[in-house]
Amino acid sequence: MREKRRMVTPASSARATKASIEPLTSGYALVVDGHIKSTFKAKDSAFEAGRKLKIRFPHLQIKIFDAETGFSEAIAVVSKST
Repeated sequence: MREKRRMVTPASSARATKASIEPLTSGYALVVDGHIKSTFKAKDSAFEAGRKLKIRFPHLQIKIFDAETGFSEAIAVVSKST
């Protein structure tokens, strides 16, 4: 009869990529489909990253969240006129 294989689990099974649970208090966040993906100190850099992502993936819902005011602004699809 064959012996059953047993998986060895590490003592700490916490994921290394777990998101921070601390609320954003300053700066800007790139929100993709309702999830914060990255944070920025400057508004221009956040909008630039959002625009590049929206051009590559137009079906995603992308917003820039301003932590100080608590408001978010959606990134619209930019049409190319050629």
